Amino acid sequence: MTERLGRAYFAVQAVAGLVWWLAVFTVPFVRQATLGGLDPVMVAVLDIPLFVGASAVAARGVRAAGFVATGWTLVVTVGLAVYATLSTEAGWGVLLMGAASVASVVALCLMVLGRVPTEWMLIGPFRFRRADATAKPGAHLAATAAQIVVFWGILLGVVPVVIAWLERRWGLAVDAPDWLVPFGAVAFGLASALGIWSAVAMSIRGAGTPLPAATANLLVIAGPYRFVRNPMAVAGITQGVAVGLMLGSWLVIVYAVAGGLFWNFVVRPLEEAELEARFGDEFRRYRAAVRCWVPRFAGTALEVSRT
Repeated sequence: MTERLGRAYFAVQAVAGLVWWLAVFTVPFVRQATLGGLDPVMVAVLDIPLFVGASAVAARGVRAAGFVATGWTLVVTVGLAVYATLSTEAGWGVLLMGAASVASVVALCLMVLGRVPTEWMLIGPFRFRRADATAKPGAHLAATAAQIVVFWGILLGVVPVVIAWLERRWGLAVDAPDWLVPFGAVAFGLASALGIWSAVAMSIRGAGTPLPAATANLLVIAGPYRFVRNPMAVAGITQGVAVGLMLGSWLVIVYAVAGGLFWNFVVRPLEEAELEARFGDEFRRYRAAVRCWVPRFAGTALEVSRT
């Protein structure tokens, strides 16, 4: 079934690629928006066989063709990104090929492996390891504070600023109303307060940190965790959207939403499987009582007996 899904995607990609090339040669707006000043004939000589043709062959179940189509899609995405950054043209082409790259990698994994190996992402600081249970609470708080500075600084500072700059450079920016800035600032402040509250609860109550490499030793059901299972994820996604509002960047908002989808469908299943393996029935009762994304305030005196 999973292999069929991968093949089906490559079939759709082949048709979409063919339609896109027809539009490139017949609709000047499409050609300018996706290729800029590049010679469409020169690009088509390589892209039609390696993208459209290879995708069509991959749809027939030929895995080698899937590798060719995926590899070429990645190459084109990087090349277009460099070209768009230097020329300020073809921004929409970068976005389309970037989306095709992600989808092609997923489809190839389904064809070759029968699944997407999300566990491969659990490396380095994202590998689950318990924090030192003998460390004092102050040490966990200090480690958590350092994590907040580093990860918030990168994911909510550096990355959004770069995305917003590329958005303008690629000619994709749109005029945003001025009132979005204070609205975003208020939302960012509230979300940051939730994130800090969650991190402190994780450090003090859980004897660990939010980072998987030094994860909590105890199941935390206090503080904001009484109302929603993943308050830090809720806070992080809201922060990302708020930063997008303050920067007037719709691509930053897309980045935040994409991060939320990635966390929900890739990270959360791995995290919850690890929690269930460690805490068993205690975590299962907690999961049944508290929702993942939507807070539940009725009956907030949640009690989960520890075993």
